[in-house]
Amino acid sequence: MKKLFTNYNFEFDKNEKRLLSTFLKQTLKQIQGDNKFFAENKAFGSILEKVNSNEATVKLTKDERTKLKFQLENNLKFLQKQMSKAWFIKRWIYKSMVVQYEKLLENHFKG
Repeated sequence: MKKLFTNYNFEFDKNEKRLLSTFLKQTLKQIQGDNKFFAENKAFGSILEKVNSNEATVKLTKDERTKLKFQLENNLKFLQKQMSKAWFIKRWIYKSMVVQYEKLLENHFKG
């Protein structure tokens, strides 16, 4: 049975907030100034403000949650692809990032 109402309130720990903040800053830097990404720019800017606020609970809209989840999943796929091509040291660095993204997606965005 499908849920009628979904909760878009998230309680990220300090490390997850730092990871999300870094991820969102990089994403905004990449899409900044391009008019075709206006909606994404606005959504990620709003998410970044909410994550950087000192509130314990981060309240996202459905659109923000969907865009964030999609971007995180795509970034995880990209990192896994890069990790498979990399040598030992680079693979070790990517492994740490992949584990962090997997935990974040598993804990907050599964389903």
